Amino acid sequence: MKTRSILRLSSSTISCKRPDSMFVSVRQISTGGKRPKKKIYHRDYQLDKVMDLQKKPSLILQLKSVIQSQNQQCLLLRDLEKEVGFVAKWNFMSVIEKYPSIFHGGGCSGKQLPFVTLTRKAKKIASEESEARILMEPILVKNLRKLLMLSIDCRVPLEKVEFIGSELGLPKDFKKSLILKYPEYFSIKDVNGRAYLNLENWDSSLAITAREERFAREGVLASGGGLKRVRIMKDGNYLGPFAFKMCFAAGFRPNKSYLEELQRWQKMEFPSPYLNARRFDVADPKARKRVVAVLHELLSLTMEKRMTSTQLDAFHSEYLLPSKLVLCLIKHHGIFYITNKGARSTVFLKEAYDGTRLVDKCPMLMFNDKFVTLSGRNEISSFNSMNSSQVVT
Repeated sequence: MKTRSILRLSSSTISCKRPDSMFVSVRQISTGGKRPKKKIYHRDYQLDKVMDLQKKPSLILQLKSVIQSQNQQCLLLRDLEKEVGFVAKWNFMSVIEKYPSIFHGGGCSGKQLPFVTLTRKAKKIASEESEARILMEPILVKNLRKLLMLSIDCRVPLEKVEFIGSELGLPKDFKKSLILKYPEYFSIKDVNGRAYLNLENWDSSLAITAREERFAREGVLASGGGLKRVRIMKDGNYLGPFAFKMCFAAGFRPNKSYLEELQRWQKMEFPSPYLNARRFDVADPKARKRVVAVLHELLSLTMEKRMTSTQLDAFHSEYLLPSKLVLCLIKHHGIFYITNKGARSTVFLKEAYDGTRLVDKCPMLMFNDKFVTLSGRNEISSFNSMNSSQVVT
């Protein structure tokens, strides 16, 4: 099912005023007979900027991979179009010209054809990628197991895993390097002519959400199993066992009735996203809150804590996601953010970012930043300074 565009949603719920804001209907405090103003769901310009900041680093890393896949790690420029397409090749030609500290061009003399390869310094840093992938392997195995545990039948079509492979950080040969390497965890089985990735063994120790792990790190849960005394904050945050971290946009000013309703929702108990969704009535408010937890956990399993809305919607049947997925994401705009920057709409897990900086980074992202820093250009240096952080374990 194709993701519905935000602009096509019912005007009774959401209407578009201008490109940088959307109306969200919420209850208002009485204003003495005056028509109440609607609360505005503001764009988050910092998360929009993330999409712009990643464009050039993405091209640099993609070109690096193309060069490394060639014989002798040397790419003939005549083959660039075959690798990336006619339109994209001009962007890559620009990258080659702009970043001589990373890419070295040669040829054109005598019978030698024009080519591009990595500079000596770039090759040295690129050699560290294998170490980063070794560090990534246990993280990928754990996250892939959790991805299957979230599904209703502990299995996901293999094509859908491949669809989000780059977001998870999976290598292109993950079927051989991970699936076949760990037969105690994974298997590939044919179901009605379709290949599925199956979970072989359930591990209760993995059925802990990223939200619960954050609470443990922050000491919200007392050592005796109880809870520390906490209070509802004016920004909607509540450090209870069933609460989510709220990160409203700077321009959003929730009123009293909105916060009261949010407080009730934050305190509401809900089943673990790792329990089978078939056990719950979809009309139950607790089951609807559980869906938010499923989406939160799915995004938490990705390297950059984001997916395109199309990728999320692809898992509709495996996780019993709501038919109006975009509406669900917009309703919980303190947790998720949808940006239309870039080629596709992208859904962010807001708490994972501090402005434009991704708070926690896996070894692969740290390696990518180190390689891209070779460019020495201001916009790339800015990208890395805003994304420096610790390793995810």
